[in-house]
Amino acid sequence: MDWPQSTCYLNGEWLPLAEAKISVLDRGFIFGDGIYEVVPVYYRRPFRLDHHLARFERSTREIGLANPFDRAGWSAMVDGLIDRCGDQNQFIYWQVTRGVAKRDFAFPAGTPPTVFAMSSPFTRPSREQREQGLRAVTRADERWLRCDIKSVSLLGAVLARQFATEHHADEVVQFRDGSLTEGSSSNMWVVRNGTVIAPPRDRLILEGIRYGFVAELCDRTGTPFEVCRLRQEEVKGCDELMLTSATREILPIVTLDGKPVGSGRPGPVYGKLRAAYDAAIEALRD
Repeated sequence: MDWPQSTCYLNGEWLPLAEAKISVLDRGFIFGDGIYEVVPVYYRRPFRLDHHLARFERSTREIGLANPFDRAGWSAMVDGLIDRCGDQNQFIYWQVTRGVAKRDFAFPAGTPPTVFAMSSPFTRPSREQREQGLRAVTRADERWLRCDIKSVSLLGAVLARQFATEHHADEVVQFRDGSLTEGSSSNMWVVRNGTVIAPPRDRLILEGIRYGFVAELCDRTGTPFEVCRLRQEEVKGCDELMLTSATREILPIVTLDGKPVGSGRPGPVYGKLRAAYDAAIEALRD
């Protein structure tokens, strides 16, 4: 395997990614017992890092996992990764697991967590994706009931994305008991009569950092914003459909289950939000 020629952080050490090793008894490997974050970096500046740290802190509290650093410590690690990666745009990935212990479902006592972090080059969405949009397919949401926790246990997301791949689509749009939740690794946004509508922030979705940011962009652009449950038929009959994530930013979905969404082209509300999103990123140049 060709490993990226990059430096990572592992349990207090900076080392080449190809040399990073963990025990097969690490609970992240055995149980998926850990929490992760992905932070985009634009012009060598982390984007909304405080929001990512707040979500990480909440997720670790929810599963009773000791957070190994305070915010200053995490910020220093992120800066160290940015300095060691030569790209202007990057994304920082880190994860903390409950550490190495005898295989037992109960939490081990006194086990130090495993801390791993790396940076990768970040290629922003292409002009084709922005201007032509994405294809999506619907799927029943079969994941567990704590989707609000950003766990490294991502089998549900893997199966959802594979479903999209097998149906020649870019993403899934998932529904639980007939109501919209999210994609495999993205939040969903419906536009109806000029209003952006989001599913409620509850345990059934992972609140992406762009969730609050899109609400801010709606305010900046004078776009009405609403939070409510949406039935599958309402989503299929909407004017526009969009997704957001750390690495996909904000993109339009123009077909759903092979049928056009609205006009079948990126819509005017997406255009406004995309322009406002790009303006906020360009402001990081200063």
